[in-house]
Amino acid sequence: MMNALDISQTYFANAAASSASALQNKDSAKEAAQDFEAFFLSRMCESMFEGVSTEGIFGGGHAEKVYRSLLLNEYGKIMAQNGGIGVADYVMDAIIQMQEAQQQEV
Repeated sequence: MMNALDISQTYFANAAASSASALQNKDSAKEAAQDFEAFFLSRMCESMFEGVSTEGIFGGGHAEKVYRSLLLNEYGKIMAQNGGIGVADYVMDAIIQMQEAQQQEV
């Protein structure tokens, strides 16, 4: 038979594990939301750079297209890390709401 001390220790251990899990879920939701915003911003930058002509002695070619897409992906990541345009906040809220709804169903 469990005494009151054992019950309270078990309760607090479960509460700590649940809290750590919720914190980890929030961190992973924030990371996923920031990745989404980085992707979104890099695609926006692609449309901005579409009309830029690079013809000339040192411009153009397949390699430039590849490196431009890599550069635009990095631009998107940097913009998202520095606050972005606020898309990540809404995405993170939606992820957390979905996770809470799934936990309530269980």
